Amino acid sequence: MEENFSAALKDIERIHKLSEKEMRAAELADQAAEELAGSEFQHYLNHEVNPDYIRIAEKYGLFGLPISEEYGGSGSGLLSAVLVNQRFGQLGLGFPTFYDVNIFIGASSLARWGTEEQKSACLKPLAHGKSIIAFGLTEPEAGSEPTAMKTTYTKEGSEYVLNGTKYLITNGSIADHIIIFAKSEEDGKSITAFLVKTKENGFSVEMNLHEKIGLFTSDTAMLRLENLHAEKENILGEEGKGMHVAYSALLNGRLGIASGCIGVIEGSLKAAVSRAQERVQHGKLIGKHQLIQRHIAEMRENLEMARWPTYSAALRKSEYDKNPSDRTFTEEMDLRTALAKKIASRLAFESADRAVQVYGGFGYSLLAPVGALFCDSRVSRIYEGTDEIMELKIAEGVLGKGFEAFE
Repeated sequence: MEENFSAALKDIERIHKLSEKEMRAAELADQAAEELAGSEFQHYLNHEVNPDYIRIAEKYGLFGLPISEEYGGSGSGLLSAVLVNQRFGQLGLGFPTFYDVNIFIGASSLARWGTEEQKSACLKPLAHGKSIIAFGLTEPEAGSEPTAMKTTYTKEGSEYVLNGTKYLITNGSIADHIIIFAKSEEDGKSITAFLVKTKENGFSVEMNLHEKIGLFTSDTAMLRLENLHAEKENILGEEGKGMHVAYSALLNGRLGIASGCIGVIEGSLKAAVSRAQERVQHGKLIGKHQLIQRHIAEMRENLEMARWPTYSAALRKSEYDKNPSDRTFTEEMDLRTALAKKIASRLAFESADRAVQVYGGFGYSLLAPVGALFCDSRVSRIYEGTDEIMELKIAEGVLGKGFEAFE
């Protein structure tokens, strides 16, 4: 097993004895990441979505890890999914982003809010890699303020008719199902979540977004809804309570990104150490220069600082999922996942930047092993909650009620 990843498992076991299922998940993630590495590098250079994500995840049973056995999964738990994203994060955030939306956000939303019919139709196929899901919340003018969305729904008899645009949607052009959030045109306030098939009339991919700074191998799309018809059976959760679905999903989404960012730090450190032990400048290995050692030391510190809030939040979140109606517990998880995401994403970008510096001129290239890590890690400080929103959540969690910066 990859050295950094093996060390991480030993670290986890300081606070949590890994079960057989969790250890098996780690082994599968390691094998899968090894197999994906070559094609990921090539597709990244070509700036194209990696079609091997689904095949690899299905082959190694990664889709079903945190999904209960009742719905076709292995019931390995949330920590197993964290270990998957952590290991793949060493290759960049392409696969972790795909997996975050499909499993951390999509599967968790279906497991908590879905009806038995919705779980049978979507969650069971998802557990076997036969269905991909997307999360349609973000819009061109509604990012950190999702309630500013322009997508609407109107009632026509027993049906709901959806119209609008969704932007920066991961898995948007490859998904079989999508969770669409829309605002009632009648009152202009109530937001409802709808689980719909992407092959329905009225759903279209307006464009694939290729002009990104990074995440070249992850599918990102702009979607158009034009008189998309949905039934009451398509509502996920309750009508008018869509933001409950969104906010609960994002608790898990933060952990998905945080765990991928741990992998970015591991990959950055591994690459920088290799470079420092091999390259000679000024008559000696650059690893013997004190300023290079400083970069190495900082990255190792970053790794330690990112691991613990993420692991502890994941373990605590697993407990929370057994009683998600506990308001106090919800507030705790809002704080813990915000801490994990903010710390891990910031340190991932810093670590990737330091790794580029250790590599020197060659580091400023996608041919270098640190190029993708640097490009991908920048977005980790934006999606699933910007640094600024995470800071507000952390401050609110510390200051208590009455100090909310926004509603």
